[in-house]
Amino acid sequence: MPLAHASSAVHAQNATPGFLANPGRAPTSVTVHPVALFTILDHYLRRTDAQERVIGTLLGTRADTGEIEVKSAFAVLHSETAEQVAVDMEYHHAMYELHHKVNPKEVIVGWYSTGSNLNTYSALIQNFYSQETAPHQAVHLALNTGAEGGEGAGVKAYISSPVGVSPKPENCVFTPIPCELTFKEAERSGLDLLTSVAQGSTDPYPAADLDILERALDTVSNMLDRVLSYVRSVLAGEVKGDAAVGRYLMNTFGASTEDLDKGSFNASLQDTLMVSYLANLVRSQAQVSSRLALTRAS
Repeated sequence: MPLAHASSAVHAQNATPGFLANPGRAPTSVTVHPVALFTILDHYLRRTDAQERVIGTLLGTRADTGEIEVKSAFAVLHSETAEQVAVDMEYHHAMYELHHKVNPKEVIVGWYSTGSNLNTYSALIQNFYSQETAPHQAVHLALNTGAEGGEGAGVKAYISSPVGVSPKPENCVFTPIPCELTFKEAERSGLDLLTSVAQGSTDPYPAADLDILERALDTVSNMLDRVLSYVRSVLAGEVKGDAAVGRYLMNTFGASTEDLDKGSFNASLQDTLMVSYLANLVRSQAQVSSRLALTRAS
């Protein structure tokens, strides 16, 4: 599939630069979900040796208040040389059409790149994506993997503003906007598992259900110890109590008590133990069958 020069893509649209369209609808903040972040990291790890950075399309939802949620992303083929930058726009459009059939509520909100280098090529790509998101401004998400300049890994979000009396697509200023990573409660266990592996675990296989349950219980126990220490300090007059914290603890423990009364925790624990028992039983039967097969063969 042919690659198109980024600057020629702007003129082929026969339109004004995208970052000039309706500047009043500028995004105010960006929230990134784990699925999109993992897609970007996977794309970066699969890059070729000749690629200094990778780029791709960001998809998500846009609120009337200017808040953007980046829920997913996909890679886009591109190449950069000292003379030009090329982006496979046909691939981008084909991928978006396929994604839109599966997730019709998600729209193009911008693009991502790895590294922290914002240059003329970044402005050209930003202009192309601003046309894709018009009349809204496109968001640029820069993921610094920590591989350059000795800087730590991090995620930053930018929007663009034109520069000059007669601005050109390659002339713009990137302005940072607030950006944060978020995840649902159901994704916490998966992120904790990945974090534990990244911090030096030598086991290449996921932990057993009982091991994960044990770690979760240890975490909850440590949290309860900190809460208990705080409450005792407040009661003893050593620390000034915070009414907001007190209400939050009251609501949290009240909801937890109702869940325990309903037996949801006991039911979940019994399910986990049953799955572990069945897995051990199947493993034992497989070992017995293999030994019997070896005995018959001999």
